[in-house]
Amino acid sequence: MFNIRLVLNRLAPVHRSVTGPTIQRARCLQTTPWHCKRRKTAEEKKAPRVIEFSHKKKNQPQAASGTVVDIWRNMTVAELARSSQLDLEHIQEVMLYVKGAGSIEPEARLEDQKIVKEILQKCGLRMKIVAAPSAEKQLEEKDRDVVPRGPPLEENLRERPPVVTVMGHVDHGKTTLLDSLRGASVAASEAGGITQHIGAFTVELDNGERVTFLDTPGHAAFSAMRARGANLTDIIVLVVAADDGVMEQTKEVLQLAREANVPIIVAINKVDKPESDMDRVRRELAQHGLALEGSGGDTIAVGVSALQGTGLDELTEAVSTQATLMGLRGEYVGPMEGVVVESKQDSRRGKLSTAIVTRGTLRKGSVLVSGLAWAKVRGLFDHAGQPISEITPGMPVEILGWRELPSAGDVILEVESERVAHAVMRWREAQAKAEKAEGDKDAIMAKRMEHDEKYKAEREQQRLAGFYRRRNKGPRPKESAPDDPTPKVNVIIKGDVHGSVEAILDVLDTYDDSEHCRLNVVHYAVGDVSQSDLELAKMFDAVIYAFSVSIPDKVKDVAIKPVNIIYRLVDDLKKEINSKLPPIDVEETVGEANILQLFDINEGRRKVTVLGCRCTKGLLKKASRFKLVRNGETVADGLTLESMRHLKNEVDTIKKDVECGLRLDDQDVVVKAGDSLVCYKIVQEPQETEWDPGF
Repeated sequence: MFNIRLVLNRLAPVHRSVTGPTIQRARCLQTTPWHCKRRKTAEEKKAPRVIEFSHKKKNQPQAASGTVVDIWRNMTVAELARSSQLDLEHIQEVMLYVKGAGSIEPEARLEDQKIVKEILQKCGLRMKIVAAPSAEKQLEEKDRDVVPRGPPLEENLRERPPVVTVMGHVDHGKTTLLDSLRGASVAASEAGGITQHIGAFTVELDNGERVTFLDTPGHAAFSAMRARGANLTDIIVLVVAADDGVMEQTKEVLQLAREANVPIIVAINKVDKPESDMDRVRRELAQHGLALEGSGGDTIAVGVSALQGTGLDELTEAVSTQATLMGLRGEYVGPMEGVVVESKQDSRRGKLSTAIVTRGTLRKGSVLVSGLAWAKVRGLFDHAGQPISEITPGMPVEILGWRELPSAGDVILEVESERVAHAVMRWREAQAKAEKAEGDKDAIMAKRMEHDEKYKAEREQQRLAGFYRRRNKGPRPKESAPDDPTPKVNVIIKGDVHGSVEAILDVLDTYDDSEHCRLNVVHYAVGDVSQSDLELAKMFDAVIYAFSVSIPDKVKDVAIKPVNIIYRLVDDLKKEINSKLPPIDVEETVGEANILQLFDINEGRRKVTVLGCRCTKGLLKKASRFKLVRNGETVADGLTLESMRHLKNEVDTIKKDVECGLRLDDQDVVVKAGDSLVCYKIVQEPQETEWDPGF
């Protein structure tokens, strides 16, 4: 911009005085850049005026006064700002007024906690000293799942004991055989003499080798337990009674062994009985596709007597030989992997699970995850209840420390820390919810389509009815559905182990008589009967079945039925259902008469027919009902008598082999000579359910 003052000074007139010195005068004008701005054009003057405002700085949320702030040693200024939820500039400004605060740079370390306390006090906050967060905290807190490790290295593999499952039909001597092998008596302690759990224990044979045995139930209701035993095992010892032969559960074991591709050793038990027939057992097994040695096959068969101890050495030698041929080896290093055999709730020790270690070494203090349950191992016990320090592959163990009971058959994996276990649990719970939502989607869509079709049909019907007929006639229908008059039985199942509860629920799933009486499982769990179970039973008027668990001493207004055998539970449940069913009307025959001849008589102006009959069975009662039978088929039913006469006398009953005259109330019924009249009465009998679980 040019200097306007210099130009004006040059253009100003010069006044010279004769008497004085020359004086230059200039008119000074004060100017600003506003006078030099560009004028608006006509188009710009017509344009609407736009007012622009500068952006305001957003205020970040400040921490509330009195808030407790987590601090740790040697934290930075930036970390203090994040922990206190205050602006970094605010913290730096407060530090200017704190003596000895030092540098206010974001990465500067605050070594003196008294300085940190004074800074927070000036901000109106309180502090709490915590451990410094780990550098990998964000990575570990991310929800993720864990999976088994890859194949082990060859140099890490060592020999391990075989896992042998003893299977067979109920009462063929499986548990007694194991008792003889390990010198204990377990069969006597089992309710009803039948095994209802999977028992896992280790037996040291005479040759010094150790073998892990699994004793599975033989009852028909425990098929899921037998399937788990077949999946866990290396060798199956199939026990067949020599006096009974191949039965239903024996066939099931053969099928499970084929599906799992597990070798079988047949133990033909009870050979000491006079009625035993080993040749018949061999023939029946061959008919079901299992060829034994000596019969063209390679399956080992040993004749034993569990009670007398005969043939046990030969059986153990066969197991040892088969395990040697299979070359069973396991990895003893690295995180533990295993399978849950059974889980239960102990009233004194808490939640326990029996497991088989398949890989790695399990020690006390390890963190485990299994399904939707996790544990920090607080104790390890063997089958005799003795504490042990570590468990290697192929060995059974009882694990104490579960937060929730794992399901039988689930895989157990060891993780690094509890934080990782929580992340795995969150991930798996989210996956379970997603799968449940996906499963419910089809049912929701079907319900929606049904509703849409019903709505479209009603709308079309209203459209065809016309405008003036669309209004509903009569009172508005009730929105609430009427109470279901069908009787119902509510039950609560409490069992000692997860497998027993699972077997009971599988049996209840076979209930198919809901049209007469509904069966509702209100709640089921593992463990003793608790106070919450009693309150739930009162609320739903439910029956509590305590399967091999303890019950409270004093119980009022609640039906608790302790049972320890599954078929007794089913029998009692049938009685409970029958008690809810209403009685049914049943015809009870009182007598029978043959119609010999028909007589037409006049009674006043009305012509009536009298039946000449002879009573052939029982009694004929005038007050009872009659039905007309012709050639074995009922022609008319629910007939009543207007008159019953013997000779000329009106009587109420007619005995056997006595002739009489009968006149029906309904004269329109066509009666022929030779027909039969059956006298009956209606009696009420208790109704029984048609549900049959198969045992």
